[in-house]
Amino acid sequence: MVLGSTTLQQTTFVIVDLETTGSSPKKGAAITEIGAVKVKSGEHHGLFESFVNPLTPIPEYITQMTGITEQMLANAPVIDEILPAFFDFAGDSSQAILVAHNAPFDLSFLKSAAKDIDIKWPAYKTLDTVTIARQVLSKEDVPNCKLSTLAEFFGTKTEPNHRALDDAKATTEILHGLIERLGSFEVHTVDALMEFAKTAAHIQRKNYWGLSSI
Repeated sequence: MVLGSTTLQQTTFVIVDLETTGSSPKKGAAITEIGAVKVKSGEHHGLFESFVNPLTPIPEYITQMTGITEQMLANAPVIDEILPAFFDFAGDSSQAILVAHNAPFDLSFLKSAAKDIDIKWPAYKTLDTVTIARQVLSKEDVPNCKLSTLAEFFGTKTEPNHRALDDAKATTEILHGLIERLGSFEVHTVDALMEFAKTAAHIQRKNYWGLSSI
């Protein structure tokens, strides 16, 4: 089944989160952990979790924030091994939507890694929960769109903690909360969702009430 007119209830979403050594692959930062959740019809269809040896030192502030140490990553597989495994987990790009909180961050690292190891980037439709949250929630609902703020607002069972799988789990619960609210915007299919996200991003670039995303 190809995405498009597929209802959101019947759509497979792959929610991914990364931990990294820094803020941008352009500045030499690399992935240290990948966590992902696959869901459809509100049900979990699989989990993906792996450390990644970045082959570069981890700044102390990153270790303090995530708890991930160089010792923990010393024997972890490198991205050459993990990225193909993640793509296998995510599945056919024509049948799944890739979701992340502050997606441009995660996608920049994944796409950079794919380029570095000569893997063609699958043509996934992608969704940023920050963009959707900013459009369906108001300032009265939340003071910002940090993952922790949205997790508290939606009462997620998993608390974000700067670890990839837990943050992906929390984002999954947030996604479900956002999808419930999208009904009032007459967004019920993949095509409608993608158009809504595109319009929301355009509106936010022009004039937005200014929320932090992480």
